[in-house]
Amino acid sequence: MNRTIPLILAVALFMEQMDSTVIATSLPAIAADIGTSPITLKLALTSYFVALAIFIPVSGWMADRFGAKRVFRIAIVVFMLGSLACAMAGSLGAFVAARFLQGMGGAMMTPVGRLVLVRSTQRSQLVSAMAWLTVPALIGPLIGPPVGGFITTFFTWHWIFLINIPIGMLGVIVSGYVLPDMPPSPVARIDWTGFFLSALAAAGVVFGLSVVSMPALPPLVGVATLTLGIAAAVLYVRHARRIATPILDLRLFDNPAPRIAILSGTIFRIGIGAVPFLLPLMFQLGFGLSPFESGMLTFASALGAIALKFVATTALRLAGFRNVLIFATIAGALLMGANAFFTPATPYWVIIAVLVAAGFTRSLFFTSNNALVFAEIDDRQASQATAIASVAQQISIAMGVAFAGMMLEAHHVLTGEPTGLAAFGPAFIGVALLAGCAVLPILWLSPDAGIGVSGHTRGKPGSNEPPSVV
Repeated sequence: MNRTIPLILAVALFMEQMDSTVIATSLPAIAADIGTSPITLKLALTSYFVALAIFIPVSGWMADRFGAKRVFRIAIVVFMLGSLACAMAGSLGAFVAARFLQGMGGAMMTPVGRLVLVRSTQRSQLVSAMAWLTVPALIGPLIGPPVGGFITTFFTWHWIFLINIPIGMLGVIVSGYVLPDMPPSPVARIDWTGFFLSALAAAGVVFGLSVVSMPALPPLVGVATLTLGIAAAVLYVRHARRIATPILDLRLFDNPAPRIAILSGTIFRIGIGAVPFLLPLMFQLGFGLSPFESGMLTFASALGAIALKFVATTALRLAGFRNVLIFATIAGALLMGANAFFTPATPYWVIIAVLVAAGFTRSLFFTSNNALVFAEIDDRQASQATAIASVAQQISIAMGVAFAGMMLEAHHVLTGEPTGLAAFGPAFIGVALLAGCAVLPILWLSPDAGIGVSGHTRGKPGSNEPPSVV
């Protein structure tokens, strides 16, 4: 397999993933500098995710219409311009707008990067390529907080965004030489009604859940926005059934492999979305660690994620998608639940061992799950699969943070105690139970699903060649 392509795509996606989390640690410093409060400045976090939710649905159409490679490189440039605008922002309004511009670039970078990988990789090598691409998505949220704390402490918060400029320029230049040319393909006229409804639905759900879980605005605003988003989603489903070329073609779900992959991935990702929110809070509020010490502990999960790329291909070849996903789901949920039993007296080596194992199982799940989305579809459907999977990913991450916040708030309401160590045990147990439910749709997956990608030779002893892919 040519590892250059997934590595270049992974660097760009790592830049986006880390940037979306590194800012959280630096909110107090940024807020003080531009004359607002950290709670109010969380609107900048929300504006980024809203931009993702709005523009991800159109990413597949853009890639087909203008060429995936071209759109990917333009997306990096837009992300760089947003980063520069963030560093230069001197007011709340300017910073929120700059983060929205960053989100527009990120909305194209992630799904289009995945599409470039799928279209430039043989199906028999897709799992290995996905393993390289999955790592930055898992590492970024984990190392973002300690990196943000280090830069803010020893430099200034502006460098959080300025470091994206040379990285982005390098990505644009190298991708121009390395990525294969992908000319535009004939596409139908853009579905503007569908774009408006899908954007309203995704943005409403993401913004509503963000406000409910982190009330920078009155919770009623979050509830109203969430209700509007759900209503728009219902209208979109009705609209998509009536036209031939909707912007998000829900007929993709007629195929059981992507349907099960996206559904199970959404459920499991809710749990994953909660962990980076809960774990640093528990280490800081419950254990009394500094943000930097907390970040160094959570980084242990990244070690497991990196180790996974060496075994994912072999595991899927030996056991197949169904068995690997069942194992990864159950093991991942149990390891999430294990966080509930950490105390300040727990030896660090035990915590690190659990977090490394958790990073390994999460990476195994998402490498397998992401590959399964594309395992039984052709290249014509790939742009739709990337857009739908990316929308589901953003919504599930927002749901994970909201669920974690509600679990902590429920403990406070029921006990009357401030958020301390006792609040995190029930929260982690609840998150683990929810993530474990992802195994239910996987049980309906055929044992032979995706064998053209996994190379699993069930029922064919002695065969080392993967079956052909139509």
